[in-house]
Amino acid sequence: MSEREHSSRRNLRSRALASVAAAAIVASGALGAAFYQGPGPALAQGMQAPITHNVQAPFSFADVVEKVKLRRFGENRGFGENRRFGENGPRPAPRIRQGVGSGFFISADGYLVTNNHVVDKARTVEVVMDDGRSLDAKVVGADPKTDVALLKVTEGGDFPYVRLAKATPRVGDWVVAIGNPFGLGGTVTAGIVSARGRDIGAGPYDDFLQIDAPINRGNSGGPTFNYQGEVVGVNTAIYSPSGGNIGVAFAVPASTVETVIEQLKSEGKVTRGYLGVQIQPLNKELSESLGLKNEKGALVAGAQDGTPAAKAGLKAGDVITAVNGEAVANARELTRKVAGMKPGAKAEFTYLRDGRERTVTVELATLPNEQRASLDRPKLDDGVPKLGLQLAPAGEVAGSGEDGVVVTRVDPDGPAAAKGIKDGDVILEVGGQAVAKPADVKAGLEAAQKAGKKAVLLRVKSKEG
Repeated sequence: MSEREHSSRRNLRSRALASVAAAAIVASGALGAAFYQGPGPALAQGMQAPITHNVQAPFSFADVVEKVKLRRFGENRGFGENRRFGENGPRPAPRIRQGVGSGFFISADGYLVTNNHVVDKARTVEVVMDDGRSLDAKVVGADPKTDVALLKVTEGGDFPYVRLAKATPRVGDWVVAIGNPFGLGGTVTAGIVSARGRDIGAGPYDDFLQIDAPINRGNSGGPTFNYQGEVVGVNTAIYSPSGGNIGVAFAVPASTVETVIEQLKSEGKVTRGYLGVQIQPLNKELSESLGLKNEKGALVAGAQDGTPAAKAGLKAGDVITAVNGEAVANARELTRKVAGMKPGAKAEFTYLRDGRERTVTVELATLPNEQRASLDRPKLDDGVPKLGLQLAPAGEVAGSGEDGVVVTRVDPDGPAAAKGIKDGDVILEVGGQAVAKPADVKAGLEAAQKAGKKAVLLRVKSKEG
């Protein structure tokens, strides 16, 4: 992903510009590295009547633009540090700068939406209106995992605003982005929805709309509208080898934005449902080894002790295929579905075990903080040559627990490396049988081979748990 562009805004002061329905946001404070480069300021008025189009006139977005009442935006105040996706090496130290971003009003009483990276670690926030007025604002709450932030103007009222779309746009639908690229306020660009459900590696809940409307620096936090003048997404990232637009941009869907801002408004933070399972995607080999007909669903690699999943009886080898009757296509979709529910909510999970379909109702808990364990790597001789691994009993390696066999070295050209097994991983089961020493792993592989299996299922715990 070396061609992905992040807008790394390490500013002690960030200025987000807006229009009549969106206001310029000036955030003063220590800004952390901005994760994405996204669309800019857009101001629109709250819509009281539907937009109509003259079918006899040439196709135009002018009615949409006029309805959202775009006005000129504030001037470019400069940018923070930028870097591309996947770039390595030391990052420059934060400097005192003012960066360009944007946001848009979602209510007449002054609530605004923008990107988290626009106001990250800001000490003060100022909203600059299109008529030149500067209004103080506060950060109500922010969610780094979706890059959404909610602000509130602390003075004035009766602000023009826009509405979030209820319907998800289709691939191929026209969209209009409004922003402040390179300080050129009030810029309107158009394109189509190129794809939905994009995972760009930005966070655990990636579900971006991909659009080809030109998006550049200075557009972070701005809205993208459908043909009815409703906000379908908040522009937040671009994919670019050069730093400029190449027709690949990403927006947080309105449905995600609505869910996040509801919690930010009421609680100041986002809490997500927690099931307590370790999951992984299914592929052809895993599906065959489990006797499945297809690769739909999420494979349970383990249920953590004391969690809702463990209490409900879910265990390693189960394949979750639906939540509340809605099919689960893959592991990432299961993660998003569970995270989209609040702690305490009850959900029905459909899963396959030993070829039989079962259901269980689970009361979700609150997502705990992630933990990491360190691993010492002693040099050991025991190994499994056929996999390209060097192994040791878990109890002999600090930080790896007591169960299973630890991978202490991986042949980069071996079959295990090709499947993603890394140093520090712990092999818990081979072919459904628990293992405690390297010889058990080897025996499990030999048994699978004698049984004529083309693949064998390994249950592996990563260093991150």
